[in-house]
Amino acid sequence: MAKSSPRSPLAPAQIAVLPGIGGVRFATGAAGIRYQGRTDVMLALMDEGTTVAGVFTRSKCPSAPVDWCRAHLSGGTARALLVNSGNANAFTGKNGAEAAAFSARLAAKAAGVPLNQVFLASTGVIGEPLPAEKFSGVLEGLAASATPDGINAAAQAIMTTDTYPKLATASANFGGVEVTISGIAKGAGMIAPDMATMLSYVFTDAPIAAPVLQALLSRGVKGTFNAITVDSDTSTSDTLMLFATGAARQRGAVPVTDASDARLRPFRRALQNVLQSLAHQVVRDGEGARKFIAISVSGATSAAAAKRIALSIANSPLVKTAVAGEDANWGRVVMAVGKAGESADRDRLSISFCGIRVAHQGQRDPAYDEAQVSQAMKAPEISIGVDLGLGRGQATVWTCDLTKEYVAINGDYRS
Repeated sequence: MAKSSPRSPLAPAQIAVLPGIGGVRFATGAAGIRYQGRTDVMLALMDEGTTVAGVFTRSKCPSAPVDWCRAHLSGGTARALLVNSGNANAFTGKNGAEAAAFSARLAAKAAGVPLNQVFLASTGVIGEPLPAEKFSGVLEGLAASATPDGINAAAQAIMTTDTYPKLATASANFGGVEVTISGIAKGAGMIAPDMATMLSYVFTDAPIAAPVLQALLSRGVKGTFNAITVDSDTSTSDTLMLFATGAARQRGAVPVTDASDARLRPFRRALQNVLQSLAHQVVRDGEGARKFIAISVSGATSAAAAKRIALSIANSPLVKTAVAGEDANWGRVVMAVGKAGESADRDRLSISFCGIRVAHQGQRDPAYDEAQVSQAMKAPEISIGVDLGLGRGQATVWTCDLTKEYVAINGDYRS
């Protein structure tokens, strides 16, 4: 089992306590999948009529639960969500698919819901068979004990190398009725999302049709979960799902069935805030992280080019170790810009660290003061700015530094 680490120094000072969401209940338990002495399974139960949307990894080696969720997402409705930590049920072949189906059947029976409305996720070690039989006798108790205020415990149960549970909430005006959006996430390593992050689940009591919900989620992920990276490695299990119970109908909320409905504007903003908070919390809990880094690229030939350049910088071990060493080494940023495969002109390039310009027009800035920059680099939050001077494309991504602790955590992961 991976050795536990102290809470990340970038963690929030206080862990949020999320309000209950009408129409959804949570329960957690210990099935002993891998971890001993801690909860490792979470069951969420949704009222009938709950709609669902999801985005998943684009890895060509997806986990069995990802395959299960993709196969059932088109139904557009959900009644149960089963998540375990300690075992990813990935690269487990036919046995993995059978374990996923067996788990879903157990959950459906325990909750008394249709099998095709059960969704799954597993997170942990890749390549080891999931002992799904350990869910037997556990899920019945969870289904009976699920409560609306169990979301904080749910966030705890899905952790692996995370050092703190990740939670976020927001409210929005929905055609004159206040609705709530609350979400949880897990992730600390193997983070370079491609459609989602490792695991994240967001719940709302707003009444929204499944196609509209999917459009909201697919749009919302672009500048949040798909704009973070810890180590450039896309997980086999990346899953982000959004559930809308529609419970706010009881307070007069009218269902939305059209993505252009004006009532969605405040909801869309609130959803974006929740997704961004969760995504940033994942980066702040990056394995061994001591610095939270925002990388902003402007002046690129397009927004897509700007994002590729920003990710090239964010994923560079040399840039990340320089930040860990509190060294404003702009030469490493120049390297990362140059290798990104996008248009760049050395003699138009400007680079800044923490708002202080260190390089301009292809050379060190004449006003550069190393003592000033060195002091700024001691902060826990670092910004890197790059202006290519070629166009109007811009993008921001977030990452963390790369420390010796990252190697220690991952060297011990299966030990």
